[in-house]
Amino acid sequence: MPKPRPNTNARVPRKMHVYCEGRKTEPNYLQSYINNKSDSRLRTVIRIEDSNKNTPVQLVEEAIRDKNSGNNPTGDAYWVVYDRESTHKYSDDLHEKAYSLAIQNNVNIALSNVCFEYWLLLHFISTNAPYASFDDLITQSVLKTHVRKNTGKGYEKGSREIFRIVRENIGDARTRALAINAQTLSTAPAGVTRPYKLNPYTGIPLLLDAIDSFPG
Repeated sequence: MPKPRPNTNARVPRKMHVYCEGRKTEPNYLQSYINNKSDSRLRTVIRIEDSNKNTPVQLVEEAIRDKNSGNNPTGDAYWVVYDRESTHKYSDDLHEKAYSLAIQNNVNIALSNVCFEYWLLLHFISTNAPYASFDDLITQSVLKTHVRKNTGKGYEKGSREIFRIVRENIGDARTRALAINAQTLSTAPAGVTRPYKLNPYTGIPLLLDAIDSFPG
């Protein structure tokens, strides 16, 4: 009796590819978030890609290259995660180029203005204070105070302890972020809607929502 032929039309599971500007802080948080989900499938279909790119344009271009490489199934989702940073470091023109490229190529952006640490701060308090840079936020906000209270140490970028001390407050952070994003947008000058022009703002809740509903 002949052996049954393999099903060559078997559906390849969709995957989500996430490219982060930070080498440790964002990947550690996001991977821990995925690992803590009850749906274990997410650990195999969501990939925090090992990227060495660290500017908005480079990250978006990397996602586009991978999307168009033919190495991944059609229908995979692509996200880039990066910070607005100070206007001295990254110009509006650079951010506009990255944003436009992403829209044109159906790549999703989770931008934090001014930095990812603003999202972390929202796990502890609700604040619509704008910050000019990472250093400004660390110096002027209460983030380091809350981290020290929970760990006995100061805030360290890339620390694997961060997710442990904030995970119980993720729901609060999401609620606060959505309210503050809406408030920032409502008070922005007419026609100003790009996230990199909205301070404060964080798109991390959008990414977490996408993770929660993937694969859908």
